[in-house]
Amino acid sequence: MKNSLVLTIFSIFLLTTVYVFASETDKAEEYDEDTYGPEAPVIWQSPVKGVIFYHKIHTMENELDCDSCHDDVFEMESGAAEEQEDFTMEAMYEGKYCGVCHDGDMAFASDKRCTLCHIGVRGVERLSAKESAEEGKGH
Repeated sequence: MKNSLVLTIFSIFLLTTVYVFASETDKAEEYDEDTYGPEAPVIWQSPVKGVIFYHKIHTMENELDCDSCHDDVFEMESGAAEEQEDFTMEAMYEGKYCGVCHDGDMAFASDKRCTLCHIGVRGVERLSAKESAEEGKGH
């Protein structure tokens, strides 16, 4: 009898712990643009078309502050980097722009995993079509 009481108490404790843990992990943190930057991706079209950047990956998921990049690495104004003559892959390889962190030590090197950022013209078209479809559904 004593063993079954202990087993019952332990089972209740275990189930409660699993339920609480599952409930907490299921709660997705709501995206706050004031804290994490714009939710919509930045898509650079120059010097190469179809390069995508998500603030969420860098701020919310990797816990970087906006100050990590703005205003020392990137100006806060959207599109400002594209207007710079040195906004090139070579500059990134030399540790400028994205290459400040994407150096192979802090984050994957800017000459690796190319398709994470370079989605190309077709990728931009697919993304635009997806966003249009979501807007049509009221999202």
